[in-house]
Amino acid sequence: MRAYSCLTVLFWSCMLHATHMMPSQKRTNKHSHSERITRLSESDGKTLHRTKRGWMWNQFFLLEEYTGPDTQYVGKLHTDQDKGDGNLKYILTGDGAGSLFIIDENTGDIHAAKKLDREEKSLYVLRAKAIDRKTGRQVEPESEFIIKIHDINDNEPKFTKDMYTASIPEMSGVGTSVIQVTATDADDANYGNSAKVVYSILQGQPYFSVDPETGVIKTALPDMSRENREQYQVVIQAKDMGGQMGGLSGTTTVNITLTDVNDNPPRFPQSTYQFISPESAPPGTPLGRLKANDPDLGENAETEYRISSGDGSDLFDIVTDKDTQEGIITVKKQLDFENKMLYTLRVEAINTHLDPRFLQLGPFKDTALVKISVEDIDEPPVFSRPSYLIEVDEDAKEGSIIGQVVAQDPDITKNAIKYSVDRRTDLDRIFNIYSGNGSLFISKPLDREETPWYNITVIATELNNPKQSSQVPVFIRILDINDHAPEFAKYYETFVCENAKAGQLIQTVSAVDKDEPPRGHRFFFELVPEFAVHPNFSIVDNKDNTAGIITRRSGYSRSKTSTYLLPIIIFDNDYPVQSSTGTLTIQVCACDSRGNMQSCNTEALLLPAGLSTGALVAILLCIIILLVLVVLFAALKRQRKKEPLIISKDDVRDNIVTYNDEGGGEEDTQAFDIGTLRNPEAREESKMRRDVLPETIFQIRRTAPLWENIDVQDFIHRRLKENDSDPAAPPYDSLATYAYEGNDSIANSLSSLESLTTDGNQDYDYLSDWGPRFKKLADMYGGNDSDRD
Repeated sequence: MRAYSCLTVLFWSCMLHATHMMPSQKRTNKHSHSERITRLSESDGKTLHRTKRGWMWNQFFLLEEYTGPDTQYVGKLHTDQDKGDGNLKYILTGDGAGSLFIIDENTGDIHAAKKLDREEKSLYVLRAKAIDRKTGRQVEPESEFIIKIHDINDNEPKFTKDMYTASIPEMSGVGTSVIQVTATDADDANYGNSAKVVYSILQGQPYFSVDPETGVIKTALPDMSRENREQYQVVIQAKDMGGQMGGLSGTTTVNITLTDVNDNPPRFPQSTYQFISPESAPPGTPLGRLKANDPDLGENAETEYRISSGDGSDLFDIVTDKDTQEGIITVKKQLDFENKMLYTLRVEAINTHLDPRFLQLGPFKDTALVKISVEDIDEPPVFSRPSYLIEVDEDAKEGSIIGQVVAQDPDITKNAIKYSVDRRTDLDRIFNIYSGNGSLFISKPLDREETPWYNITVIATELNNPKQSSQVPVFIRILDINDHAPEFAKYYETFVCENAKAGQLIQTVSAVDKDEPPRGHRFFFELVPEFAVHPNFSIVDNKDNTAGIITRRSGYSRSKTSTYLLPIIIFDNDYPVQSSTGTLTIQVCACDSRGNMQSCNTEALLLPAGLSTGALVAILLCIIILLVLVVLFAALKRQRKKEPLIISKDDVRDNIVTYNDEGGGEEDTQAFDIGTLRNPEAREESKMRRDVLPETIFQIRRTAPLWENIDVQDFIHRRLKENDSDPAAPPYDSLATYAYEGNDSIANSLSSLESLTTDGNQDYDYLSDWGPRFKKLADMYGGNDSDRD
């Protein structure tokens, strides 16, 4: 590479030297003409026309990347005004003047002070001046010239990207375009082969190839499978000089990914799967999962599962889990171990998104065998029916069997069953059941008219495992029998007019029956045999469960007979025939000419006495007035008698008065309630003396009640003895405050302490309410109070 660069520099130096020598060879010719022509640049074709005098130069060329020890000689500026005596001074201005390009102001020689790079700048435009040192004037007008940098192959090709990424579907054919890479060379493309790039593949064969001119990468092998290898790394080289030896090169990496296509069918990893399901599993219970593997990705691997055949296809189902692409076996219907213990299913796994280009590879599905074993579970008894309907006549005797329920253990063990009635549904215990065979029988009489239906629940329980039980509803319908006689539908108030004629209808009667015969009611009416030929009335059956009462004569009179009693027999047509007798009361009433009733029995009794209706009304008013006066008189009399407002607790009437033996007279008394003796069983109430707070609380002494066969005197003596011997009695000198000790008593207090109660604390107004017997006493105490006031 270095040898090549040296040869290139030597070649361009020779060219520059020849160019530099050309002006001197032609100088004699230019002096011979009065007009000189100077060529500034071959590229732009511009010429300057000078008269009399002109510059002596041509276009300059310079090689880039000069690495010699001395400065690189560019060329020489010279004018024909230069006599060689040093009077002229050359000045250089423009691109790089003074920095890149240096001129000898005496000789006009130009040198490149630094290494130049054509890729940075390929053309420099400068201006030259020739100035007389003595006068400072320009001997020539300022002229422009060009220094052109010639290219050498000093730049390797560079790719537009350091790394490329591409993808291509797997199974693509040979020559399928993958991606195009591009490299550029900074060298001059118009000069030589320095910028001519050729592509080649360094890594990635034999899978891929590259077009040497365009850089398009293509597949080189057919049917590349993503499942075998997904990623490929290809290294591409770009070399200039047309790929010849000595050219510079650059590389790039291309990462190629094979994308997935649906070229693989799903495959079960095993041919047979086994699952276990308890027979009690409800519908929808998952039993297990199975998965067919598909090496494809995304929607190309989406698989759908289905049951294609098998003896349990109606009992089981399979659903697809979209997230895991698994098939889930579920229970579809209730299983029965006793019916069948093993089921076999054939399950298919099918791709849902097929690629028509690869259908020739075969069917994109797979099958597997699934065996499901049913596990036995201890089940409760099962009744032969979901419910039972039993009909029984209401006259069925107690203990008679009305029906039977049947249940059995569905398990293979066939455990014995015990039957019972849920008493919450038969609180009155009307029905019972034989625990061994499930026969229902009656325990109490039935009455359809009271309860036509019974809904009870029968429980069947396994004897060996009482936890296993089941229930069944039993509906019992009570069938009607003709056990009720028909009777009048209501109470009839019947009357016959005194002016009624024979054959006149006076009443229509109907009947009701609590029974419900299957063919409907049919009632018959007739008079009792004793009145089969009644002289006054007859009965006519209307054949529609009603009958009409007809008069047999005329001339009825209230004065003779005001009321007729007509007994009628009503019977039905059911078996056995039931009948009853109802008595119809017929009153004789006065009617107008149209048959409208005016009055009946009450007026009939009064009219014979000569009383008219107005007189009867007057008598009634008088009676009412008298009653009101009597009530008012009694009320006034009760108000005159005023009950005492307050009954004093010191009322001495009907009381035994106990005098104080230690002082005072009649006024020092304390009443004793005789009611205690009259009610011996009543307990004595312990009362604290008023206004006294004893220091010691003594227990209440309980005494035996006074029975009726004990004499009152014996009772009193016994109580006195108990009081004398009672250790809990208060001391004799303790303060005892009496409710009242009398007015102006000559008796002193029993204690040295004064009584806390004074006469001023007592209110004697209630004595006035006791009547005249206590008037004197009221005057005495009331007068004292008034005097004190």
